[in-house]
Amino acid sequence: MLGFRAPHPPRAGRSSLRIGLVTDAFPPDLDGVAQVVLNYAQRLAERGHEPIVIAPARTGSTDDYPFTVYRYPSIAGKSKLGYAIGNPFSPITIRDLRHFDMDLLHIHSPFTAAVLAQQLDPKHRIPHVLTYHTKYDIDIDRVIPFPPAQKTSLRFLAHNLYQQDEIWAVTRSGGEAMANVGYHGGFRVMENGTDFAFGRAPDGEVAELRESLHLPEGELIFLFVGRLLWYKNIRLILDGLKRVQEAGVSFRAVFVGAGADELAIHRYAGSLGLEKRCIFPGPVFDREALRVYYSMADLFLFPSTFDTSGIVVKEAAACACPALLTKGACAAEGTRDGVNAFWAEENARSFAEKLLSLCRNPEQLKAAGARAEQELYRSWDMAVDEAVVRYRELLKQWDQKLHQ
Repeated sequence: MLGFRAPHPPRAGRSSLRIGLVTDAFPPDLDGVAQVVLNYAQRLAERGHEPIVIAPARTGSTDDYPFTVYRYPSIAGKSKLGYAIGNPFSPITIRDLRHFDMDLLHIHSPFTAAVLAQQLDPKHRIPHVLTYHTKYDIDIDRVIPFPPAQKTSLRFLAHNLYQQDEIWAVTRSGGEAMANVGYHGGFRVMENGTDFAFGRAPDGEVAELRESLHLPEGELIFLFVGRLLWYKNIRLILDGLKRVQEAGVSFRAVFVGAGADELAIHRYAGSLGLEKRCIFPGPVFDREALRVYYSMADLFLFPSTFDTSGIVVKEAAACACPALLTKGACAAEGTRDGVNAFWAEENARSFAEKLLSLCRNPEQLKAAGARAEQELYRSWDMAVDEAVVRYRELLKQWDQKLHQ
């Protein structure tokens, strides 16, 4: 196949690997997948490899990175998932990418990115790895109103998963959730990391942020970071906070982010009488500034059952901020209730009871935050080093198969 390296010398033995990171989301997109791809590319480049990010053209992108970003043509507008829609059938795109002479394709979406990878290398002359980042069946149910179209979309997604040579899941429970879209094959757990430095932000920066948000001293600070969408269980958070307020506890809840349900969430908070307790500063793009928010918080609120991993939980742990999670959710995997995190059932009563218990025992919050920092922190350096080891194992298997 034109453009790919010949099988000799063995790719697995090369000091430098050329990895195609195929994605539907990349900065200026702000979601977790975009951050994953960015961190993979940065760490691969730092280690002397040659990452090539392959993403749809996006208004506002500058792509001033120490690695190659190939933007291929987008169809006008965005998908209902919020991403630019790339054209995976562009002959120019396929021709250009084949000449990059890649060793392996690491795909980060089972939609357009997976289709493009299949067009680029239909005979799988090089390995195809796909990371399953989130519960796409929930997204499909949200944005596609008609059951027949939902079923077709799920079949399409499952078909793309079965086309891969290896599937990675970011948690065990996240991998098992692929059965909901019709995929019943194997997968390997490869956890994400965080780009945050280990440890809290400086106290002076935390004090400045509290002052800018007009947060009084002595009040507990709760934090949510993520897309402002109802399926992140934000209604549960607000209902729980109302119960805490009714119990006479003084607190502030800071919601960092933006999303399609943002206005409705603001209105609902107001209808519960929480307008003086809830603060919505909008999205925070600067990573160091975001680190100050986590360092300011006493407790991170993340009851989402949608997310398969929740990088935000690791970000909070990096800043010694424990998380309140839904028992049994993917985001709670690897945590221990009352030790390095806290769990509640997926209802407002349980959530509020746990909050009230913690408000009465702030020393427990501090102790769990310290354990979270020590036990849950995982850097992107660690995650990408593991990925490179697996890349090489796959390439070794490929070379052996080619020489049989």
